[in-house]
Amino acid sequence: MTKRKQSGRGWVLTDDRLFTLEVCIVSGPITQKFARKNKVICRTIQIRGDQTLEDLHLAIFDAFDREEEHMYEFQVGGKRPMDRNAKHYVLPVTEEDSFGNKKPAGTINATIGALGLKKDEAFGYWFDFGDDWWHQVTVMDIEEKAGAGKYPKVTKRVGESPPQYAELDE
Repeated sequence: MTKRKQSGRGWVLTDDRLFTLEVCIVSGPITQKFARKNKVICRTIQIRGDQTLEDLHLAIFDAFDREEEHMYEFQVGGKRPMDRNAKHYVLPVTEEDSFGNKKPAGTINATIGALGLKKDEAFGYWFDFGDDWWHQVTVMDIEEKAGAGKYPKVTKRVGESPPQYAELDE
């Protein structure tokens, strides 16, 4: 659970719960040839509650063997991934739309533990606003204490990682 711990900068909140998340690609620029060979493309990632959505993004980026960074967003608290009514967690640079209107959003600096996630809950992750890689993230388990080791970490891979750009697969 969340605890206070003293660090060199004073007191900080820590959350040593362990979240096990299954991240599956639900759509993106995947060729038919690749899709026939890889019906399901998922990664299971374990992450501590005191780590951020940015840490989760970096773990997903590495888990799917991506090469080039792009904008991304998480949608949490909707009825389904890609739900417009969900709370959007974005990079600070994307907190305004192209007309200068502020978007109701949290930032990617939010910790996993602060999201109020529950087991079996799903939320969305959108990577690359041009190619539109959509992922469903499902909370598979929440343990009260993370074991020793470095987190986040990938514990399971299903399917090959698709090329980030579809033309590389043709």
